[in-house]
Amino acid sequence: MSQTAAGRPELEAARLMLERMGISPADLLGVQPTRPPAPTFAEYVPIVATAVSPGTRRAYGSYWTRVVQAWGDRRIDEPLPSEIEQLRTQVQANVVTRRNNRGGRSAAEHLVSALRCLYRRAVADGYLDAADNPALKVDKPRRLPSTRRAIGDARLAEINKVAASTGDDPALDSLLIRLHTETACRRGGALALRPRDLDTDQCLIFLREKGGASRWQPISPTLMRHLLAHHAERGDGDRNSNLLRYRDGRPLTYRRYDHLWSRIGQHLRWVHTQQISTHWLRHTTLTWVERTHGHAVARAYAGHTEGAGNGSTATYVRATLQEVAIAVADLTSEEHPLAAEP
Repeated sequence: MSQTAAGRPELEAARLMLERMGISPADLLGVQPTRPPAPTFAEYVPIVATAVSPGTRRAYGSYWTRVVQAWGDRRIDEPLPSEIEQLRTQVQANVVTRRNNRGGRSAAEHLVSALRCLYRRAVADGYLDAADNPALKVDKPRRLPSTRRAIGDARLAEINKVAASTGDDPALDSLLIRLHTETACRRGGALALRPRDLDTDQCLIFLREKGGASRWQPISPTLMRHLLAHHAERGDGDRNSNLLRYRDGRPLTYRRYDHLWSRIGQHLRWVHTQQISTHWLRHTTLTWVERTHGHAVARAYAGHTEGAGNGSTATYVRATLQEVAIAVADLTSEEHPLAAEP
């Protein structure tokens, strides 16, 4: 028997062992798989912006624009962590100064987050290895505690009065204030509402908010009547289209909220000074729910999902939809269909 033939069983055994270990002959020779050439930031940012969700695109879009302005002609695998730190410092130093400005920390944090999002896509697309991700080697500024807090009853009444008596569409603005005060939903959840999301029999609305989270939220019969009347007056007959609309039938956008709070701030100086926004209504309602109905009900009311930050106990003490309905009934002083069930 020849030496070549005698060596064949050993070769087959070696190949089998390599396959079980997940090692290819190319790995033993040190041959690296070919990688596609990395695109420039100007080429790649539009691709990432198209792939992410609308919420992510809205949060990071302006920061990706800054990156393209600074590095548009450079390949995405060129910048070093130190260069990202330099860009972060520039963005933080040049942030637009507002009353609630906190030294540009939020802008710096969002820039790093935007780059991490972009480089995660680049790793998934095979343009660089995870270990070579430069954005992960740059620290984000520590987020400071929020300055938002619950609004007192008297102040909240002032806000409702101004919303209902000023502007070009008081009915719409009053509906928005009521919707956010009663449900503690985010702006995105309100704007995503469709007529088909209204369960009129059980006084529920289906909210779809950030991170893909969704839930059925109890509302008062009064709010349900106003939402139905709003749709009957301004809707286009499509149950899958946007529920909240301007008088001319156009779907509502985030711009309406900006105009609303700007106008309220013109009439109420403290609203302008403290930069009160829709999210303050969420703080107000959830604070009341937590104080009167407990932490578990407040978490369900807010639509917070179970996660690492909530602890394992949260899995076992989830509030029921009926308990949330009872809180809504107490908040609005109206009976709720689900609150009366045994």
